[in-house]
Amino acid sequence: MNAFEITQLITACKQSNNSYLEFLRVPSLSAGIYMLPAGGVDVQVPHTEDEVYYVVSGRGSIQVDTESRPVEAGSVVFVGAKVEHRFHSISEDLVLLVLFAPAEYSQA
Repeated sequence: MNAFEITQLITACKQSNNSYLEFLRVPSLSAGIYMLPAGGVDVQVPHTEDEVYYVVSGRGSIQVDTESRPVEAGSVVFVGAKVEHRFHSISEDLVLLVLFAPAEYSQA
């Protein structure tokens, strides 16, 4: 069994000095923690896999294709493969749980 504690994953992501930390990868999916600071800029590009974002903490907005909506702790957002998307107007540090299916970049 693989089991994880969100607080430990957040600490590991901070210690990595990267905004994204993948913590699980199997062929059918991958999971990671993505952290964006208040006022930060999300420079990600569309992925080749479907993804789901779960907002663990923070506040901001997400643009998916031409639609924008606010997000906060508890928000869940699905983004289809190859769809342009990014977080913006980040007013409180965002901590996001990200799930890719299949595993990130496996369809590249």
